[in-house]
Amino acid sequence: MKKLLLILTIFFSYVSYSQKSNLKFYDLFSSKENTEVSCYRIPSIITTMNGDLIVAIDERVPSCGDLKWSRDINIVIRRSNDNGNSWSVIERVIDYPLGKSASDPSMIFDRIINKIFLFYNYMDLDNEKDVYYLKYVTSSDNGITWSKPVDITNQISKPGWEKDFKFITSGRGIQTKNGDLLHCLVNLQNGTHVFGSKDHGKTWFLTEIPVQPGDESKIVELKDGTWMVNSRSNNKGIRYSHTSSNKGKDWLTKEENDLIDPGCNASFIKYNYGKYKRKALLVLSNINNSKTRKEIVVRYSLDEGKNWSKPKIVYSGEAAYSSMTILKNGEIGLFFEKDNYTKNVFTSFSLDWLLN
Repeated sequence: MKKLLLILTIFFSYVSYSQKSNLKFYDLFSSKENTEVSCYRIPSIITTMNGDLIVAIDERVPSCGDLKWSRDINIVIRRSNDNGNSWSVIERVIDYPLGKSASDPSMIFDRIINKIFLFYNYMDLDNEKDVYYLKYVTSSDNGITWSKPVDITNQISKPGWEKDFKFITSGRGIQTKNGDLLHCLVNLQNGTHVFGSKDHGKTWFLTEIPVQPGDESKIVELKDGTWMVNSRSNNKGIRYSHTSSNKGKDWLTKEENDLIDPGCNASFIKYNYGKYKRKALLVLSNINNSKTRKEIVVRYSLDEGKNWSKPKIVYSGEAAYSSMTILKNGEIGLFFEKDNYTKNVFTSFSLDWLLN
């Protein structure tokens, strides 16, 4: 029955092709298709242990405004069990009463306990306007059912941050080789910090030293255990990277002058499939423009971020946030905002396509 549902619902996904990259785009969330929703924004994607794909996104009902400006934002998902060729219908995972909103989904899949962590930022706009709470829900059945929300605000915030503009970066976090969960938290007044869990979500920690400059950021673990954070930086025209060999006690910061960026959330992953499982291949998707959110590209690094390839165009038109995952067939799945936030499309490409 599940497989039949996925086959049937392919017809609800608009399929198009990019003339520039010759990739196939599946439009999974479109405001043009659902007139009751102002827009869908902030994509997140992961692959579960059995190869299922989960995509999550904001369902922004009255307007396209961010969390502190909208009284009705929900988190919705779709699932695929065939590498993204067909998708389930849209399902609401987080839906608070009017006046309370949830936004900016991000996910980590814990491969040791077979559990999805779906993080989001929460606000009660009627009673605690501008006060951010940091929460997550979990699923142990590949996104079919979800737990009740867990509030970790006090565990990953510092005293005095109660009214700061803070949020968990949308997209995804990671699990390290030893099983720790790692993710990034932005505090616009106090910098971007790494947070995580060493016990599969029972307790959470926040690193003391922030990375700077850094807005929305992504983290990977290098071969020797070094943490590398790749960061959005507003009004700079480029991205920044930060590395720590002592689990965030101090950071080495580098201007990435080859990584042109207008100040936009990107996706940054380590490709650890097949013969590259022990290699140093990193992949970055971002906007290849210093001022305008236009032209989404992917790049790769064969030396753990010391040098980057020339950008390969995925889509040359308007684009914004993106999120990547490795599919069970070894291809790379990319879920991104397209055409001035009116579409959110999934595409995939092989490693050969990227490297050649």
